[in-house]
Amino acid sequence: MIEKYIRDVPDFPKAGILFKDITPLLQSPEGLRASIQGLADAVDPGTYDLVVGIESRGFIFGTALAHHLGKGFVPIRKPGKLPWKTASESYVLEYGTDTIEIHVDAFEPGPRTLIVDDLLATGGTAEAALKLVRRVGGEPVACAFVIELGFLGGAAKLDVPTHALMKV
Repeated sequence: MIEKYIRDVPDFPKAGILFKDITPLLQSPEGLRASIQGLADAVDPGTYDLVVGIESRGFIFGTALAHHLGKGFVPIRKPGKLPWKTASESYVLEYGTDTIEIHVDAFEPGPRTLIVDDLLATGGTAEAALKLVRRVGGEPVACAFVIELGFLGGAAKLDVPTHALMKV
């Protein structure tokens, strides 16, 4: 259903990358609604307590999903964006390296979490997010993505069930 709202942009952010642009999906009330409902249906909401979203597009889907399900939301951000004490994790992605951070007090011990992002590529970002959530006391139960680039094998790096609305 959502495939018709995803635009391919060749050579972005650099030559050889075929970028999956979700802007048309976000512009469409039907597409956005279908993606949030699809994420809600992908993982039983009774199996997790909080939604964790990875900056930046994971915020869009994660907060909408949390609101839709009546759950709280925890952000994972790029360095220097969170105003409190943080834990950080660096990782390799398909075209470079990066670091993400989470507040050290993001969780009371033991909440079950669903990690949400727009895209699963090589799995580096999601793997780093899993490590961060565990380090500060959360218990990841699954990851959910709008798009998975299956040919890059990112899901194999993740030690929790992985769900995607669209696989390429």
